[in-house]
Amino acid sequence: MALDGMNDDTLPRQAMRAEYLDAETEAELARAWRDRRDEAAMHRLVTAYMRLAISMAAKFRRYGAPMNDLIQEASLGLMKAADKFDPDRGVRFSTYAVWWIKASIQEFVMRNWSMVRTGSTSSQKSLFFNMKRVQAQIEREADAEGQTLDGAQMRQRLAEVIGVPLADVEMMQGRLAGSDFSLNATQSTEDEGREWVEALEDDSAGPEEQVAEAHDGALMRGWLVEAMGQLSDRERYIVTQRRLIEAPRTLESLGEELGLSKERIRQLEAQAFGKLRKTLETHGPEVQSYFA
Repeated sequence: MALDGMNDDTLPRQAMRAEYLDAETEAELARAWRDRRDEAAMHRLVTAYMRLAISMAAKFRRYGAPMNDLIQEASLGLMKAADKFDPDRGVRFSTYAVWWIKASIQEFVMRNWSMVRTGSTSSQKSLFFNMKRVQAQIEREADAEGQTLDGAQMRQRLAEVIGVPLADVEMMQGRLAGSDFSLNATQSTEDEGREWVEALEDDSAGPEEQVAEAHDGALMRGWLVEAMGQLSDRERYIVTQRRLIEAPRTLESLGEELGLSKERIRQLEAQAFGKLRKTLETHGPEVQSYFA
């Protein structure tokens, strides 16, 4: 196991002293593990990115789980990412690992949060981790427009924005009721005590994540341009009008413009997406999720 010999106390200290890998070294280590099952290479790759796992684990402390447990779950996600990572697809390991680490921690939190142990569907998970943030955003927008939303209106808006059934919103609100405390409460009885809100982890991406995301975002845009270049002019126009503009066109309006039936437009759209998927698959099946 890549983390043998590390315990809960030594992990953070060793992670902070770990080396920073450049893209070439990172790819060499990943290939050594993939092709030769070189455990030393796997250990070096995982150790170098433990600081990323610990940083992500810290963002979930507000859900009440022990930090050591969160770090262990983040470590498991990191090792799964290292085991499945393919360096030949041109994506930095940090970007790929983020998804595995986050998924591992979220599964752990959902399993151990007493209010939601009865279910962990994708809809419930989306609500659990996003509902409060989205509700605050909706409230700000309503205030800016001079509106006051009652409970029913807020639940309806939450369901629409997050994209889940209204019944799931109502159920999750009930499960989370009574579990909150004021973030403006002080941590001690002293008048000058620090408020809990001051102890919240900054959710913004760090410099390393920002650089990796910018690099991979540009790479994926290039892949999309390449895939679009394989389409005919008509197919490219249909895909653009149907999926890549702010107000997508209907099949009927495109049919009228191009002198085709709605069904023919639908067929051409499906044909174009088939070509896009085939081209994108050359960069890895998971790339398709960015353009779904």
